[in-house]
Amino acid sequence: MTTWTTAAVLDWTTKRFTDAGIVGARLEAQVLLAHALGCTRMQLYTGFDRPLGEEELASARGLIKRRLGGEPLAYLVGEQEFWSRSFEVSPDVLIPRSDTETVVQAVLDRLGADKARPRRGLDLCTGSGILAITLARELPGLTMLATDVSAAAAAVASRNVARHQVGERVEVRVGDLWAPVGDEVFDLIVSNPPYIREAELAGLDREVQREPRLALDGGADGLGFYRRIVAGLAARLAPGGWIAVEHGHDQGPAVAALLDASGVTAPATTIADLARRPRVTLAARAAGG
Repeated sequence: MTTWTTAAVLDWTTKRFTDAGIVGARLEAQVLLAHALGCTRMQLYTGFDRPLGEEELASARGLIKRRLGGEPLAYLVGEQEFWSRSFEVSPDVLIPRSDTETVVQAVLDRLGADKARPRRGLDLCTGSGILAITLARELPGLTMLATDVSAAAAAVASRNVARHQVGERVEVRVGDLWAPVGDEVFDLIVSNPPYIREAELAGLDREVQREPRLALDGGADGLGFYRRIVAGLAARLAPGGWIAVEHGHDQGPAVAALLDASGVTAPATTIADLARRPRVTLAARAAGG
């Protein structure tokens, strides 16, 4: 009879994940097994020779089967790291990616010199709330309004607001883009809207296809949300305020052109993510504009 120790299960899982073509198979096996056993990854290694009980094995097998079936790791463990903080995620929200940290860095590069300055910010299509919450944590003078059309996504964002103890400075509202905003004016507007072209959705990796289509589908040319965002800028972006939006690696020129054509902002700038792919376009409104 085989004795399934922590080490044996970890090695077996790593091989199965490797054979399935899962990138980072060993790391994913560690994260999944630690979650199944209710321990940390470090505790896995301090208990390598410990035999697992039947309930523990059943829990691990179930998660491994689901991962091999294409369910994203983040959904299985219920969280994902972003900007060195852990956020709750569920199938109701897009899984946070390191690409989106480029939005945070771009904002901090421009506003971070005076972190305590009182500012009002808006996060459109907030999803799990990572942008609103991270910026509020990094800029103590910033209060944020975060909106999402999905009530389920907004519920996840609200739990993350509580988790990161920014409830006094981050408010989550449900509604379609500008609808829940009212007549407020903002010093900062950020967004990671849906930007995948409709025709490309069927060709996405099977794991990405498990993420909510509502958070992926950017319409026929992938630019539908940017047009709607730009259309609301004149009434909502304060003089001297900034807008920063994430987009696909090949959409920078089109997004910049939309901002420039609005007549609201100065010429837009597109910056690259850590993989050197154009990822975020930002622009400022003239101080007297």
